[in-house]
Amino acid sequence: QVQLVESGGGLVQPGGSLGLSCAASGSRFSLYVMGWYRQAPGKQRELVATITSGGTTNYADSVKGRFTISRDNAKNTVYLQMNSLKPEDTAVYYCDARSLTNGYWGQGTQVTVSS
Repeated sequence: QVQLVESGGGLVQPGGSLGLSCAASGSRFSLYVMGWYRQAPGKQRELVATITSGGTTNYADSVKGRFTISRDNAKNTVYLQMNSLKPEDTAVYYCDARSLTNGYWGQGTQVTVSS
């Protein structure tokens, strides 16, 4: 069992930056593929970025060059650094942990990009 707790959301102006963190409890964190997803009002949840245990990353085209996912296996934490934020980045951001047999979601954290 893995529990995920996101933090770092909030209100930011367009063009600004925000960093999200996701702390995972439980063992074997380093074996999970970690990801960030987001869901805007009235839209389906979509992939933002993923990172494997070895550090290989994958990004949605809409965030490439602006967002960076990273992980610290010693701290059981995955991060999402978001730069050059746009109003369309407004959403609830969810942390995800996935293995071959199990998947877990965090409760989400709200990110609002508005002037």
